[in-house]
Amino acid sequence: MPRFELASPPLLSRSPLNRAEELRKDPDALRAGWPDAKVLQVDHRGRLQVGPDGLTFTPATDLGAEPAVDAVFLGIDDGHHLWAKRVGALTGELGDLRTIGETLDETQLSILTSALAILNWHASASFSALDGAATTPSSAGWSRTSTSNGHEEFPRTDPAVICLVHDGGDRVLLARAPAWPERRFSVLAGFVEAGESLETCVVREIQEEVGLTVSDITYLGSQPWPFPRSVMIGFSAVADPDVPLRFLDGEIAEAHWFDREEVRGALELGDWAADSDSRLLLPGSISIARGMLEAWAASGD
Repeated sequence: MPRFELASPPLLSRSPLNRAEELRKDPDALRAGWPDAKVLQVDHRGRLQVGPDGLTFTPATDLGAEPAVDAVFLGIDDGHHLWAKRVGALTGELGDLRTIGETLDETQLSILTSALAILNWHASASFSALDGAATTPSSAGWSRTSTSNGHEEFPRTDPAVICLVHDGGDRVLLARAPAWPERRFSVLAGFVEAGESLETCVVREIQEEVGLTVSDITYLGSQPWPFPRSVMIGFSAVADPDVPLRFLDGEIAEAHWFDREEVRGALELGDWAADSDSRLLLPGSISIARGMLEAWAASGD
């Protein structure tokens, strides 16, 4: 059975930022670094101010003389402590990870991806899962502590599988979710359920979404996906294209088998935002789906 591999790590998986975890529980060191620190401010829609050099940071001292209680320490870059903070409103030119991700370098991508994931967790973790008591940020934003019993809770990451289903030859199965505009297709994906292995999830999700049984499940790679706080774990698998497709769980509006040349043509057009009347438009490069499709398309050479 032909196999293929990702040509390079997904964009959001390249994480050169020094997270400096040892400083999270060292308030003296964090206070000492605050005067020269920089803060990435993110609004409730995941948007931030954008400048000619990509991400725009605010001097930490503009927010106060000491680290803000609701700010998250992200790490150290170029000798400066970096923090992230959720704010109510921002002015000026704004962008988000989907719209500006392809313009950022690897360090800025890792900063923004980490900031979004941890801030999104804080937004839904204000109360303890144990007893409903209020929680407050701790460990420089990398945990929350219950005000009733001191129990410490840590950031939640939701694992999801994403699978490129092909026929072992020159066809790949791509699908469109009901909320997506027509002609926008991608590979299949779904969340891992409790008590389920990643491979079992692949089998279940493909069966539920399109009614196919897959085999030859092969791991390809993974990437963080902070929408709101997931990690995408990529696989390929093989299915029989002669088996009728059945959309069993309502998560797929349509799915079709596309040949390799059609996928290559769509990749050359760009991404979902391409100005084209092609019947196939594909995800952009910040998604691991793009790298999976590029690798499969190139494997036929």
